[in-house]
Amino acid sequence: MRRVLQLFLLLVLAWIVVEPLAIVGVESVRRDGAWTLDAVRAFAVEPNEWRAAWNSTWLAALSVITGTMIGVPLALVTRLAGFPGRRVVSALLALPAVLPPLVGVVAFLFLYGESGVFSRGIMALTGSEVAPWRFEGGGAVLLIHATTMYVYPYLLVRAALATFDTSLIEAATALGAGRVRTMRTIVLPLLRPAIGNGALLIALTSLASFSAPYVFGGGFRVLPTQLITTRLNGDVSVAMVETLVLVALALFCLGAATRLGGPGVRGAGKGLAPAPAASRKGWRRSLTAVGVAAITVWLLLPHLALLGVSFVAPGAWTRTALPTAWTGGNYVALIAEPERWRPFGTSLWMAGLAAAAAAVLALLVAVAARDPRHRLSRGLEVALGLPWAVPGTVYAIALATMFSVTQPAAGRFILIGTLWLLPLAYLVRALPIIGRAVVAAIRALDPAYDEAAAALGAGRWRTFRTITLPLLMPALAGATALGFVTGLGDFMTSVILYTYDTRPVSLEILGAIRQGELGIAAAYGVVITLLSTAAFVLAERSRGAA
Repeated sequence: MRRVLQLFLLLVLAWIVVEPLAIVGVESVRRDGAWTLDAVRAFAVEPNEWRAAWNSTWLAALSVITGTMIGVPLALVTRLAGFPGRRVVSALLALPAVLPPLVGVVAFLFLYGESGVFSRGIMALTGSEVAPWRFEGGGAVLLIHATTMYVYPYLLVRAALATFDTSLIEAATALGAGRVRTMRTIVLPLLRPAIGNGALLIALTSLASFSAPYVFGGGFRVLPTQLITTRLNGDVSVAMVETLVLVALALFCLGAATRLGGPGVRGAGKGLAPAPAASRKGWRRSLTAVGVAAITVWLLLPHLALLGVSFVAPGAWTRTALPTAWTGGNYVALIAEPERWRPFGTSLWMAGLAAAAAAVLALLVAVAARDPRHRLSRGLEVALGLPWAVPGTVYAIALATMFSVTQPAAGRFILIGTLWLLPLAYLVRALPIIGRAVVAAIRALDPAYDEAAAALGAGRWRTFRTITLPLLMPALAGATALGFVTGLGDFMTSVILYTYDTRPVSLEILGAIRQGELGIAAAYGVVITLLSTAAFVLAERSRGAA
């Protein structure tokens, strides 16, 4: 029975995860029913294509370097150093983890953009009617990446430090090693896997980044934006080649980060969280507190600007440094006006349906792949995690290509222009988030539970219903909440696949900005942030309960 379930789930995952990517590969070398390399040649001879690929590469590399340089020291300081307000600062620094990409980009627009708070303030002080800068190009995108993606190494390193054995540091100190040498030879090698995984997340997120280059790129093109432009221009085959190049870059980053993270250095110990070490000198504690607080304020300024702009009255912020009138009417409008609420309702039902379906599928995969020694179990795990390594724009193009024709024998049906394609894309994107968590949780369960239930005469279904499922619920609920947040704030997949009936809230935010309704756009962003934060808190509590 388990083998039948494994084969069935492999077919399902092959249909919605693997086949779309395979079709993209075929379409890139096939045109009008014949095999051809014309699209590959067109890509190879076009300088803009190579420029976009190079921009994606160096942007990902610098995003990894800058994000890691911000996130790792902050994790070390907030976990190991004792200073006033440490817990509050630690929680605030994790805030970017719950912000959907477009909302974070909009926050930077309100702060650093040509019509943002800083620009308007300088114009008011100097009496100039011209913005002092143009916040666009590769530098602007890199700043956004660095100050939002640092959260990945920050969270992973903090989690690794939570089980760090401080006796290793004590032993190094007893042997005469100074702080720098202890950090270099003991702490950082033990943190290598966490740092490597954080770097991987930054690299993959940067390669897939669409919101920041789309809003602030200007003439700066990266592969995700170049892919959309090429497809809109009708060069579908070239767009397929761009898709494959983007996938190749993502897989290269996956391999490089695997080597960087590696197994690291393993140390045997108690696994106790290290207590923050308060400096004996009061001025050092104060200096640490002031420095970390200043960095935290700088990192969170865009989000504070987003909150402030959400209370700006329509037409009250045109030429002045600060708005001339404030109101809570923007939030009232989101509820009272049907055209404002409709995108929220659309995003809620699509993200909710996708997360629920992904949770059911992930649970079935976890049950079928519980034993990692079986070859089919490993195949299920690989297929489940594949969307995590492939950028969202790639899957959007792949799904649009696969479900644009009717070929029942190949599992292809026309879903373009229907209500179901975008929720299906959300489901695929949520699968790795939910699936990896549930698979890890079920493998961590003690087999003695099943053995005891079997000894008492319980069948497999009753054992699963009364023992396994309740034990998995915390992990399942938390991961499903994160999968829901992923769909709720999605932009890069939605901008390719949405229709009039499936216009999500992320597209409504962009439309409000283009129409000059900054308060409405910011209010949308704040509400999405609050919903995402609630889901993040639920996930953390569920993980703790697990």
